[in-house]
Amino acid sequence: MSKNRIDVLFLDDEENNLISFKSAFRRDYRVHVALTAREAREILDQTEIPIVISDQRMPETTGVEFFQSIIDTYPDCIRILLTGYTDIKAVIDAINKGHVYRYLTKPWDEQEIRIAIENGFSYYNAKKELREKNRKLQKTNDELNRFVYSASHDLRAPLTSIMGVLNLARLEVGDFGDDPYLPLIDRSVKRLDEFIQNIIDYYQNIRSDAIRNEVDFNTVVKGIIEDLSMLSGNNINFNVNITQSGSFLGDSFRIKTVLVNIISNAIKYQRPDADSQEVSINIDVLPDKAMIRISDNGIGIEAEYVDKIFDMFFRATQKNSGSGIGLFIVKEALDKMGGQIDVKSAVGEGTTFSIEIPNQV
Repeated sequence: MSKNRIDVLFLDDEENNLISFKSAFRRDYRVHVALTAREAREILDQTEIPIVISDQRMPETTGVEFFQSIIDTYPDCIRILLTGYTDIKAVIDAINKGHVYRYLTKPWDEQEIRIAIENGFSYYNAKKELREKNRKLQKTNDELNRFVYSASHDLRAPLTSIMGVLNLARLEVGDFGDDPYLPLIDRSVKRLDEFIQNIIDYYQNIRSDAIRNEVDFNTVVKGIIEDLSMLSGNNINFNVNITQSGSFLGDSFRIKTVLVNIISNAIKYQRPDADSQEVSINIDVLPDKAMIRISDNGIGIEAEYVDKIFDMFFRATQKNSGSGIGLFIVKEALDKMGGQIDVKSAVGEGTTFSIEIPNQV
């Protein structure tokens, strides 16, 4: 494309019209002309043409048909249709099939064509700039995601070693004995490990497509409770009631991610002064969906924060060491599965999460 002038391609089956068009606009634009659709496509193959103007009524093909034929190969070029007769069907076809930018009548008005070309070229450049910005943004996001995922995995290796040493110390001196520092280190390491795992879960959730496999909720919940038993300190009373007689197909990874985050929150945000710390897990698997309700009798959430708890890094309380990303991941995972979540909470009484996940059978 010329650095100084806009390249314009004009297609018309009448040579006199081509001569007239080139004479009228050659001083303002770099004009290319074609008598047939084949010639026009050859020019498009050889030169970047931002503006393509075509007559509508031609013997071999209509202007709309020509535009329709080049949309996939040259999606960015601005298409302007000229016609010497009024035909509402041609207008509709031009918009729907040819993705025409402007529709002008013949005999043409030179000023009107100049305005259409200049405005069309501005739109053409804006589309190119937007696409390039989107490409760079996508590239940056991909690189950032890969970095975060890689860094998270790299951090887990030394963290696992520290946790192993702490476990050895616990075994040797009996729950750290009288050492005032080891329990602090242990809690901090566990918080960091949870945060890193949340980052990994978030990355896997946004990068991977939804999968469809068999889900046994009894097995999933049992495994989660066993894995979280160290976090609970075996002081939590789990009341589990699962009804699943039929098959449930869904995304097992995301379902487990949802349950782990909500159950771990139910454990973390218990009231230390409660006579009995309770977590109830009720799951009813129906032919079309799984209905899940997870309740606790913990500290609860203040009403003003209930609508914000699914925002990234939002923490409704400073009374415990949450990362502020877990419930965001829950909402993202449910959106991927077409699920829904609702929360009801009262301060000092507890919180209930109600979840529905479609059965993909």
